[in-house]
Amino acid sequence: MTHPTTLFGRLFAGAFGVVKAFRPHRPIHTQGILLSGTLELTGAASGIPFLDGDASLPVTARLSRSCGFPVAWPDVIGLAVRFRADDADADLLLASTGWRVPGRFALLMHRTAGVARLTSLMPYRGARGAVLLGARTVGTDPGAPRRFRPDAEWDLELFWATPLGPWNRCGSLRLTPVLDAGGRVQDTPLRFDPLLNQLPTAQTYGWTRRLREHSYRLARQ
Repeated sequence: MTHPTTLFGRLFAGAFGVVKAFRPHRPIHTQGILLSGTLELTGAASGIPFLDGDASLPVTARLSRSCGFPVAWPDVIGLAVRFRADDADADLLLASTGWRVPGRFALLMHRTAGVARLTSLMPYRGARGAVLLGARTVGTDPGAPRRFRPDAEWDLELFWATPLGPWNRCGSLRLTPVLDAGGRVQDTPLRFDPLLNQLPTAQTYGWTRRLREHSYRLARQ
């Protein structure tokens, strides 16, 4: 018998395929910018060893708008972050959601990145149970793709939480745009994949993988 999450995953992939027919390169998160910076982990008690240690890692990131609506409209904000750990790439994908329960399980639209609360939406599997990751801007709102200032410095605080529990600070992220030869903010063809490039020591639940694997496989084509 097919698992229900596999069926839902196939339905999502079907809808994704329709969009891909019109946007073959990037069906979603079409508008984005390339960023670089540093991930600082200050220690936590999440049950994920990598997250619970101290580390300072260089990162490459992409800030994007999911649906590709006109820039003046709100859109789902996405932040993909890549770093090297254990000689392999690790990708963390965050999207704009609510911050409290139950809103942290629903996508929300915003005009700029600074007002958005970004979460992993789906939990990771830690030694003590399910763990959500989240980030929020501290300081100046950097804008959004197509409105991101070339001189912007985007500072975020990082958090972890159980699905129904409070957020606990565990680090920070500082990002700046990567400029082209003309000093302009640029996008990147780089693709991020949390299923192929998993976070170190963070396991995935079978149901979260089944929900996403069909769409991600289609996106790689």
